[in-house]
Amino acid sequence: MRQVVHVVDDHAAIRRSLALLLQAAGHEVVLHESGDALLEAAEAGLEPGCIILDVRMPGRDGLAVMELLGRRPLALPVIIVTGHGDIPLAVRAMRAGAHDFIEKPYPEERILGAVEEALEAARAAVDEKARAAEAQARIATLTPRESEVLAALVSGQSNKGTAAKLGISPRTVEVHRAHLMEKLGVRSLPEAVRMYLAAGVPQES
Repeated sequence: MRQVVHVVDDHAAIRRSLALLLQAAGHEVVLHESGDALLEAAEAGLEPGCIILDVRMPGRDGLAVMELLGRRPLALPVIIVTGHGDIPLAVRAMRAGAHDFIEKPYPEERILGAVEEALEAARAAVDEKARAAEAQARIATLTPRESEVLAALVSGQSNKGTAAKLGISPRTVEVHRAHLMEKLGVRSLPEAVRMYLAAGVPQES
């Protein structure tokens, strides 16, 4: 999967030096001269990857940019870069969901390590989203009754308990259970439970 490191800093020299470092390490880089420029690019859709975001910039600061980015469907991991006086703001950004924050001046290996971790997190998020979509598609093939049986079983009900809850016989529950597991492509109830939860279906209490 192609990934890009988006570098956001209002100082051209810093953007260039960071781009050279990242490119030497094998990363593709896109430069943005401000948070507003990044947000403008995000309107058309940012390429997957991660963001290195300076805290103090003209216009919107890094935290404001992060908050706006977080409202978009594709939320990329953000590495906050901060000066000595920006630590409280950087901590606020971490609490708002930043992947990491790095204090200037930083060693090259520190920023490169943070980028690798952020890109791995981005890949994992994409994989999780794909698994959720597949699980949702499979669960959508179930009949309403099969969905009810699955929900009851996931909540911890036995076959008899499910039968009593739905007003059907235990044998009918067994038949529905066999059908739904075949449709989901699973061989055990724990697998069915994992798929159900991966799909983001709220579990019954």
